[in-house]
Amino acid sequence: MQILFSFLICLLATTIGGISGVGGGVIIKPVLDATSGMPVATISFLSGCTVLAMTITSMLRSRGGEVKVEPRRGTLLAIGAAVGGVVGKELFEIVRSAGGSAASIAQQVMMIVLTLGVLVYTLNRPRITTRDVKNPAACVVIGLVLGLLSAFLGIGGGPINLAVLYYFFSMDSKTAALNSLYIILFSQAASFLSTLVRNTVPEFEWAVLIVMVVGGIVGGTLGRSISKRLSNAGVDRLFFWLLIVITGISCYNLVRCFV
Repeated sequence: MQILFSFLICLLATTIGGISGVGGGVIIKPVLDATSGMPVATISFLSGCTVLAMTITSMLRSRGGEVKVEPRRGTLLAIGAAVGGVVGKELFEIVRSAGGSAASIAQQVMMIVLTLGVLVYTLNRPRITTRDVKNPAACVVIGLVLGLLSAFLGIGGGPINLAVLYYFFSMDSKTAALNSLYIILFSQAASFLSTLVRNTVPEFEWAVLIVMVVGGIVGGTLGRSISKRLSNAGVDRLFFWLLIVITGISCYNLVRCFV
């Protein structure tokens, strides 16, 4: 039953993630925190692997489409995200070594604060003047911060990427979604390699990992196909309701840490 549930959650999450650019981990991680009973390190690892598979699929599916990754700024952001992915993984291991529920509490609090911040920004977005950052160093630093948050939280990047791309780079919703997936790909790949090199892969069931990755691949394929048929306004509406759901689940998980 757990295997089927994990597959369905990953399929739904990565389909939504492929459409909106949040990756899917931002749904997978809190839902499994609330329902699976698995350790936080195992959930973060499984979620990261699923998101990595999904972003690879999405990027391959996006080739030849009308919406493109910005070759210069997108790659600079991705390089920064790769470095940030390694740093974020190191920070997570430090917090996890403290024992108890410290890692889970830190993740849930950060998720709530960041998601609420993005929600406030989204509601006020039409009235906010955006930037158009072109400085290479600034692009790398912004990517580094995004990658760090992504790897530490085990979510891939999620809504944080989109808000940053909207504000700092004046991207429309669909362009931001694709560039977000590009950033997530580099961040999660670096985080995954860091886990292997450091030999800190947590215990997990292979059957669960396989069905989650398959769900991520199928979801990534569906998400890119649906995204081509949606307008920017449609992507915005999906993103808004997703923020509401994520905030609610994260609040529930935080309460569970103290019960």
